Amino acid sequence: MADYDLAIIGGGLNGVSLARDAAGRGLRVVLFEQGDLGGAASSATPRLIHGDLSVLERRGFWRVRRALAERRIWLRIAPHVVRPMRFVIPAHSDERPPWLLRAGLFLYDSLTSRSGLPGSATIDITHHPVGNALKRPFGTAFEYSDCVVDDSRLVVLTALDAAERGAAIRTGARCVRADRTDTWRLAMVDRGHRRTITARALANTTGAWASMVAETVLRQPQPAAAAMQMSQIIVPKLFDSDNVYVFQNSDGRLIFASPFERQFTLIGTVTHDFTGDPAIVAMRGADISYLCEAASRYFRERVAPADVIRTVSGVNLTPASARRGDGTTLFHARRRKAPLITMFGGDVTTSRLRAERAVTRLTPFYPMSPRWTAGAALPGGDFAWDRFDTQVDLARERWRFLSEGEARRLVAAYGSRLSAVLGEAKTRDELGPAFGPELTGAEVRYLMACEWARFPEDILWRRSKLGLTMSAADRDTLAAFMAGVNDPSRPG
Repeated sequence: MADYDLAIIGGGLNGVSLARDAAGRGLRVVLFEQGDLGGAASSATPRLIHGDLSVLERRGFWRVRRALAERRIWLRIAPHVVRPMRFVIPAHSDERPPWLLRAGLFLYDSLTSRSGLPGSATIDITHHPVGNALKRPFGTAFEYSDCVVDDSRLVVLTALDAAERGAAIRTGARCVRADRTDTWRLAMVDRGHRRTITARALANTTGAWASMVAETVLRQPQPAAAAMQMSQIIVPKLFDSDNVYVFQNSDGRLIFASPFERQFTLIGTVTHDFTGDPAIVAMRGADISYLCEAASRYFRERVAPADVIRTVSGVNLTPASARRGDGTTLFHARRRKAPLITMFGGDVTTSRLRAERAVTRLTPFYPMSPRWTAGAALPGGDFAWDRFDTQVDLARERWRFLSEGEARRLVAAYGSRLSAVLGEAKTRDELGPAFGPELTGAEVRYLMACEWARFPEDILWRRSKLGLTMSAADRDTLAAFMAGVNDPSRPG
C-alpha cells in the first residue's frame, strides 16, 4: 500500500489548492515545497480577483462569466483576504470611445449573477473624490466593481486549510528523483535529510520549473510551454480614495494602480517572454519606465523610476500554442502507470476551480467525497464580506491597544482567527518584543508554529508586507529572535 494517495511537488497557489481540495475529499495528501509557500510567481500576481475586461474585449464571454462566478465564491469563503473595491476607468479621448466602455461594462454587469456588488456607473470626476489625484483633462470616468486579493496570504491560508484536513505540508523539501510504475516512488531531501515515500498519484505544480522537473526529476515528456515574466512596481501613495484606477495606455493595454499596504500604490502589470533561471528574475529598466510613463499620463503627480520603492516580478509558464489566462492542466495515466497531473499558469481568480477539476480527474482511480471547496471558508473567513469593518471594530474592542491601521492589517491577515495570534493580551507589552511599530513576538511565534515561516523574508514579504516599512536594525533583531525560536537551547 502506498504511503499517500496524492503527492504534490510545488507549493504555489496551484499546488496548495490541489492539496486543499484533495485532502477535503478524504485523500491522503503530501505536498513538498523546496523553498517557502508561494515563494515565486504566486506572490507576484496583479492581486486581482476579477472577470478581466481585456478578456471580455477579446469576446471571451464564457471565460469572463466563469471568472465572475469564482469572484463571488472567493468573497464568500475568503472575505478577509479578498476585498471588493470600485474600479475607475478615466475616459481618454485618444483611446477607447466612451460608448464602447459603457457598453462593455453593461455587458460585464450582465455576466455577473447575484454578486451583491454595485453595478457600473458613469461619474463626473471633476466633482468626485476619485478625480483629485488625476490631471484635469479627464472629466468623465466609468466605475465598476471587482476585487483585490492578498495573493501570498491566500496561498498560506489555503495550505493551512489543507493541513487541518489532513494534508502533510513540507517546506524546505526537494524532490530529487521520481520513479513511475503502478505507484510513484519519490526520493526527497527534506531539510537536509533524505527520505523516500510512495504515492498512488503525483502532481507537478512547480510553476516556472514544471518543464525542468518533468525532464530531470520525473523523466517524463516536457509540456509544450513558454515562460512569461509578470512585473509590477510599488511607489509611495499616490491617492487617498479607496478605489483602483484602470488606465488605458497608448498601446491598448490596461494598467492598474491599486492602494497597497496603506502607505503605497501598486502599479502594473507588464508581461513579456522570459529566458533564464526563474529563481533569478528582475524587472527590466524599460519595464519600470513603461509603467511610470503609463501612470504619469493620468496622475497629476508625475511618477518617475526614482520613486519606485520595490519591484515585484514572477515567472510562470503558459501554453506554447496560446496565452491562456485560466491555466493549463495535463492529465496522463495508462495501464500500469500511476496518474500524473501537470498544472501550470493561470490567474488567482480561477485557481480553486482548476484544482477542483484536476482532483475530479482522479475519481476513476479511487473513491472520494464530492466537490466541496466552493462552500467552505478558508481559515478565518467565516464571516460575511460586508462585515469586514465589524470584525475590525470587534478586534479593537477586545484588544484596545490596537490602532485602526493595525486592526485592519491583522483582520485582513487572520480574520476571525486573530485570537490565535494575540491571545488574551491586555497590553502591547504582553505580545513580546516589537520589531518595528507593528510586528510582535506573538505574531512571529504564531507564524513560525502554524504557518511554516522559517526566515524573516517569509514573514516580511509573504505572510505580511511589513518589509516595506521595517528598518534594517529591526530586521536584524527579527532574524536573531527567529534563530532563537528555532534553537530551543537559545532564549527566544
